[in-house]
Amino acid sequence: MSPDLRPPAGQDPVARAYDERAAEYREVAGDLGLMDPRDRELIRRWREETPGRLLDAGCGPGHWTAFLHGGEGRDVEGIDLSSAFIHGARAQYPHLSFHHGSFRTLPQASGTVGGVLAWYSVIHTPPAELPDVFAEFARVLAPGGSLLLGFFVGEPRVAFSHAVAPSFFWTAEALSPLLAAAGLELHWSETREREPGEISSRPHGALRALRS
Repeated sequence: MSPDLRPPAGQDPVARAYDERAAEYREVAGDLGLMDPRDRELIRRWREETPGRLLDAGCGPGHWTAFLHGGEGRDVEGIDLSSAFIHGARAQYPHLSFHHGSFRTLPQASGTVGGVLAWYSVIHTPPAELPDVFAEFARVLAPGGSLLLGFFVGEPRVAFSHAVAPSFFWTAEALSPLLAAAGLELHWSETREREPGEISSRPHGALRALRS
């Protein structure tokens, strides 16, 4: 994998943008009750079907990390660029482990993670940098490990104005060769339109890829 070319976490413009709006984000999207029930069910099934340690890459305020931990007390960690998110997550979920840093340089040892959840957390990643991100996800995943990725569906690599920071559309078909280059095989994908009243009106996409 090539080195992380982005600024350190505290200097990253996406991190700064989320730091500045962390409280607002928690109000509108930082609680499981605000999430689409279909997303909760998808991530619940993935959690139950994925053995081993789990990593919430781009964990935000930690609500999905706590969901992954679940009633069974799964071994799970979260990581995020935003120091404000990590501070809040540690305060709200003191029984869980959260790291402040980039998922381009994950602290986990190679082959030690059973599953990586990247739920709308690579949407701000410039397309040219995404192969390195997938390579890092693949590095920490054990053979047979699983990546569950959420994204906005649209013309691949086209930027759009997100409420916090510039973002990029993708499709599962366009992501598949990037995943394959990192040793991740596309196993399943879905696309669906949004329901009235959802936080975003942009079409939803998700995929699951397996580490070879």
